[in-house]
Amino acid sequence: MNFTGVLIGASVFLMIGVFHPIVIKAEYYFGVKCWPVFAIVGTAALVGSLLIRSVIISVLLGTFAFSSFWSVLELFEQKKRVQRGWFPKNPKRE
Repeated sequence: MNFTGVLIGASVFLMIGVFHPIVIKAEYYFGVKCWPVFAIVGTAALVGSLLIRSVIISVLLGTFAFSSFWSVLELFEQKKRVQRGWFPKNPKRE
């Protein structure tokens, strides 16, 4: 049996699930001004994905990269959700 697909699928599922609360916390504590961090980390992971020979690690780094890129968009969407009152606003941050 080949478990490569199952391993990649489970890892991608977990990675996407972890990014959701990271975006929520990042917007809460730092606002949308932290978006370059997600872009830089995503770019580094993308370059790593291109340079790694292992297919599994390359796929996981690529998934991590595009999850980071997607998080840039989600930061701005999260800001709108906070403005609508769907998520709490950080009272210590303007």
